[in-house]
Amino acid sequence: MAATQSADVVVIGGGPAGSTVSTLLAQHGLHVKLYERERFPRFHIGESLIPETYWVFQRLKMLDKMKASPFVKKFSVQFVNAEGKQSAPFYFHDNKPHECSQTWQVIRSQFDLMMLQNAEEQGVEVHQATRVLDVMFDGDRAIGVRIQKEDGTKEEVTAKVVVDASGQSTMLQNRFKLRLWDPVLNKGAIWTYWKGAYRDSGRDEGATMVIQTTNRQGWFWYIPQHDDTISVGVVAPFDYLFKGRGSHEQTYNEEVEACPAVKERVAKGTRSTGYFATKDYSYRSKEVAGNGWVLIGDAFGFLDPLYSSGVLLALKSGELAADAIAEGLTRDDVSAAQLGKWGPVFNQGVDRMRRLVCEYYDGFSFGKFIRAFPHFTGLVTDLLIGDLFTERVDAVWQPMESLYTADKKPIPTWTAEAPPDIAANKVNELFLPEGTTR
Repeated sequence: MAATQSADVVVIGGGPAGSTVSTLLAQHGLHVKLYERERFPRFHIGESLIPETYWVFQRLKMLDKMKASPFVKKFSVQFVNAEGKQSAPFYFHDNKPHECSQTWQVIRSQFDLMMLQNAEEQGVEVHQATRVLDVMFDGDRAIGVRIQKEDGTKEEVTAKVVVDASGQSTMLQNRFKLRLWDPVLNKGAIWTYWKGAYRDSGRDEGATMVIQTTNRQGWFWYIPQHDDTISVGVVAPFDYLFKGRGSHEQTYNEEVEACPAVKERVAKGTRSTGYFATKDYSYRSKEVAGNGWVLIGDAFGFLDPLYSSGVLLALKSGELAADAIAEGLTRDDVSAAQLGKWGPVFNQGVDRMRRLVCEYYDGFSFGKFIRAFPHFTGLVTDLLIGDLFTERVDAVWQPMESLYTADKKPIPTWTAEAPPDIAANKVNELFLPEGTTR
């Protein structure tokens, strides 16, 4: 093992969560080392942003870069029900007339690289193609990491705080057995990319479409990107998509064929990649932090992609964690209580988005709700834009409950019991077509 290095903070992972926390800490003048096991750009799914990312971008000094990027501007989200009936678009700007109400559809390989380069520009010491082998502890306190460089050499790096932003590798969550599974949101996804498929024009050109399947088993995302590409994927219960079906290609094509709203949109397009699949079991950690360590992004939790909240939750957890870490280092306090003080507010926000997701899967109709309660259009739009961290939006739940049928059951809470396929190591695998470049 080579000589020990040191830093104020070590960040494991260079995705949006890792680049966010490291950038904000570097802005405080802290010495931050970030270790990313891959070399960017690299493929990643999760292409649709929601407007509340604006405020974190502002702090990261990313706004001008996003505005100058080729990414498609996104002004709204629209829903299509199982009968093919479209809701009116939820235009974010109509609800909040500010530039924050316009966001983007991104190609993650490009976006994530921009975020990592932005971190480096602001003083973060970025190491790509470097694997973190282990987190070092002194008793119950994290004190650094062991790394392996691209050439195979190994080093120890000590730090006052270690941030786990390792994504679904979930290094520390696995180590301490902190994972809570979602008993409802055990979904899977199959997707591909189309060139030249239908896209709307004007203000609707960059809209995310959420299209319910005709059998109501799941839904399609339809996300326009700037290179004349549309990302089109189907999300449904894991067993429905992956058990007793054919290949990913066959299953995907069967679902498109059975959903006229999608079939018509891709009819004039040409598929431009192979087929991708992932098992999207939703989970989160029992804790956001311990003594000397913090979990953010997917290393803390993953939530069903229905409302495109993934990047927002990565950025927001990175922002909140950075503020707690900077304050803690100023006070010489890296206790679990200090580093995790943001956890309750963040979890409440996740729970609000989770409830909206579960309501959709349980038959919630945006159109029906707005017709019954038109004055709540604004609050529903607030939830859709990611304004999750305020009690103000909780006013929608009671009216929503008033529309429940007699047989409606309460939404189950998170559980420590793993879904059956976890034991078979079939969770959160990503199957990429050979030669994938996206």
